[in-house]
Amino acid sequence: MDIRTSRAIVSFVHCFPSSLCFYSNSDQLGADDLIMLRPRSLPIVLLVLLLVTLVYYRNSFYTNRDASAISWQEPPPDYKVPAGFDWPKVKANYPVTSHIPLPSSPAQAIPRIQHTSTPPTGDVAVLRKHRLNTVKAEFVHAWSGYKKHAWLQDEVAPLSGGVHNPFGGWAATLVDSLDTLLIMDMTEDFEEALGALDKIDFTTCSLDTLNVFETTIRYLGGFLAAYDLSEGKYPSLLDKAKELGEMLYVAFDTPNHFPMTRWHFKDAMMGKKQVAHDAALVAEIGSLTLEFTRLSQITGDPKYFDAVQRIMNVFDAQQDDTKLPGLWPVMLNTRDLNFTADTFFTLGGMADSMYEYLPKQHLLLGGRTNQYKRMYEKALSTMKSHIFYRPMLPQMNDVLFPGQVQSDGTLALSSLITEPQAQHLGCFVGGMVGIGAKIFSSDSDLATAKKLVEGCLWAYETAPLGIMPEIFHTVSCAKNDFCTWDEHAFDNAVSAAYSGQPIPPKDQQIPGITKVDDTRYILRPEAIESVFIHYRITGDPSLQDRAWSMFESIIKHTKTPIAHAALSDCITMTRKEAMKMDKMESFWLAETLKYFYLIFADENLVNLDDWVLNTEAHPLRRPT
Repeated sequence: MDIRTSRAIVSFVHCFPSSLCFYSNSDQLGADDLIMLRPRSLPIVLLVLLLVTLVYYRNSFYTNRDASAISWQEPPPDYKVPAGFDWPKVKANYPVTSHIPLPSSPAQAIPRIQHTSTPPTGDVAVLRKHRLNTVKAEFVHAWSGYKKHAWLQDEVAPLSGGVHNPFGGWAATLVDSLDTLLIMDMTEDFEEALGALDKIDFTTCSLDTLNVFETTIRYLGGFLAAYDLSEGKYPSLLDKAKELGEMLYVAFDTPNHFPMTRWHFKDAMMGKKQVAHDAALVAEIGSLTLEFTRLSQITGDPKYFDAVQRIMNVFDAQQDDTKLPGLWPVMLNTRDLNFTADTFFTLGGMADSMYEYLPKQHLLLGGRTNQYKRMYEKALSTMKSHIFYRPMLPQMNDVLFPGQVQSDGTLALSSLITEPQAQHLGCFVGGMVGIGAKIFSSDSDLATAKKLVEGCLWAYETAPLGIMPEIFHTVSCAKNDFCTWDEHAFDNAVSAAYSGQPIPPKDQQIPGITKVDDTRYILRPEAIESVFIHYRITGDPSLQDRAWSMFESIIKHTKTPIAHAALSDCITMTRKEAMKMDKMESFWLAETLKYFYLIFADENLVNLDDWVLNTEAHPLRRPT
């Protein structure tokens, strides 16, 4: 699930032990017997190399909801699709001899997520309908610009009217928007888009290297959600999902059946052997469960669930053995199945949806296994103690942000320091914790979720244009339960953050934010995602008003005659207007505008007690 240009080209060096301890759990699906291999000692990596490595990966491999998460180039000039090629006919080099089946025990009772609502009346109903229609009008505006200027291409360029094809020209915006068209009752446009799907050919594209994660969440999730929402009325959607599923399954044809996350799929077409990477991003390897599980549920073919369950069993086995037990680091060695060597831990870019999918997989499986509940609760416990922090703010707001931690395993956990960096990507956490609090019956976690949602709302409501930037730093409070504003401490932190660079004048600083590290707004959905979820949980009408303010600010500064444009700078106060970029990611239509629409829609539309939304906001039906 973001264009972040690398500012440095460095050699990436990671040292992993070549072995692991693998234990079975009674509630782990398909766990093997105990496998023990004696680990080798890790070589010492110089701190400077570690820091340079992290900067490189954070700049060049920004994952989740991001077009640049696909490394791409034009295909070799001699590349030709073999005559009669069909993905299901590709002979496996490492065939799977037995499959982990979908759990077949009776579904467990799961507590409700949504509050019990009553339809609005009078002026409230009129206002809500107006807001709903206004959001839909903006979707229609962007969709029309795509249809006119970039039909069957990946993205429309909202300033020039050109096209971008970072996904190889498989009509990313069209596929990503299918379920939004259904949700907004745009049947004619939906059926027009449906008729164009036959022109998408998953054997040819302009990519040489495919990002399996991004292809899964946008395309496979998009097809499955539209199929579910239309109640199976359009078989071509399932046909397309199966076609893509067969293709993606070949990425798992490695000696250990872990996927090629950055996949040279044209080599696989030719039958070449492939080996899983020794450096893969945790979000990209850990965020495939919902889509592959739902494909197995619909088709009855267990191989897709088996493929992702094998992955999650390794996550499960090593969760307590990382350098920050309970969480997994950003970089994983999937070749040797070592998930414990890296030292950087975050809930932001490169990690985010890995954690989001834990409670959601519990929902999609109907609570038939305790595995995902247990993994989520372990992770959340570590988040509370080492990731969530309270920022020091002038109004002493009792809010939280997810920060990030470096842990090399030598310091006591009590000595670790949370870096007070806030990311727009991290705003999904409030929604995740809210859902977890409801389905696992924790009032205290729901209070934590509210503080996380309030943190991102504060960032929107404090920013000069009413839009939260990509990344910024704050000052962390010493204690979460009490924190007073200290002007002197804040000024010192600002000076340290700029470290020799010119410091903006006081009247151009945002009290509470020491430095904005990335001034962009790329039409991101994570903040409104969590506001929507929290509204559906609580029914608090003030959240609708605050969501409307967010929406108005975003539209005011991003709308173009063609569609809506990402902003290169949404924070600098000296400019008369935001600086637009010629870029509109498909998630603007798939996620951001969908969430804005749903917060004003009838609350039975995509009811969270009936649906699970993947990380691209594609609703998958929860089996009964």
